[in-house]
Amino acid sequence: MTLPRSAQIDLDSTQYYHCMTRCVRCSYLCGTDSETGKDYNHRKQWLIARMKYLANVFAIHISAYAVMSNHYHLVLYVNSDLAKSWSDEEVIARWKAIFGPHSAKKQFPSVLKKQTLPKIEVLRERLTSISWFMRCLNENIARLSNKEDECQGRFWEGRFKSQALLDEGAVLSAMAYVDLNPIRSKIAATPEESEFTSIYDRIEHFKNDAQNTPPDSLMPFEDNIKADLPHINIRFYDYLELVDVTGRVLREGKPGKILDNYAPILDRLGLTSAGWLTIVKNLEKYFFYALGSEANLLNFGKNKGRSTPKGMRVALNCYQPTTLVA
Repeated sequence: MTLPRSAQIDLDSTQYYHCMTRCVRCSYLCGTDSETGKDYNHRKQWLIARMKYLANVFAIHISAYAVMSNHYHLVLYVNSDLAKSWSDEEVIARWKAIFGPHSAKKQFPSVLKKQTLPKIEVLRERLTSISWFMRCLNENIARLSNKEDECQGRFWEGRFKSQALLDEGAVLSAMAYVDLNPIRSKIAATPEESEFTSIYDRIEHFKNDAQNTPPDSLMPFEDNIKADLPHINIRFYDYLELVDVTGRVLREGKPGKILDNYAPILDRLGLTSAGWLTIVKNLEKYFFYALGSEANLLNFGKNKGRSTPKGMRVALNCYQPTTLVA
């Protein structure tokens, strides 16, 4: 039984989600077409610019991203508390920033009145919605690409796929999986050469930033944050080391690798070394709508009316026995 989108994305279970969207046509619509030789790499910059713009408007932060030739990945964090702190005027201003002042003017008078408040709460909720975030991202890129190609019709294969990330191990596994995409596909040899990814973005920013601040629109690590704000619970250096040593292990069926080693930080995540590699190598293969320890998966499944979500057996072998429910 497939879970409906409304059940797959449940902010009471987790605020972290891995999302993926693929192009519908066979040619490399976001890269270089191998048959015609036409270069579409500028569309990758369209995607990155648009996702960062939306992250500054929505109450949604980007933890990781990778834009490939015919698909892209995002790891997103929904900051519901941030949306609750916005005034009604700010909610309307943010909505206008996406859809333009004309559409917002039709929905709301210049002065807020009682009868408009329910509508404003609907917009506040939409500004925390991953579905609306992905819609605003994908529709924009599809329109630009179809205009450039002088054609009509679908650009994306369908609605985006999503996985709930139920614990820190799941979040970092998904982030590493996303950041290592170019290396696994042998497009890049190292993380610092992996253009159009969040790890490349972070490394380039770090080289030129003496204050050690996070890049624009990317969620900070625990050593990049200056206040008690949402962040990734690991130091940036530790994450770099984790990605680097993971990338040194060859993935079956994929040509790219670096060398060979394991990272000690896995103990903090409740994962075994072999289990970490299994998850990062097979994140989309072994797990479906959620990713985490067997206890967290079981709890998530029960809440959705499913006692055995896909990935239970793999999680049982990947996480250390002491891993607790998040």
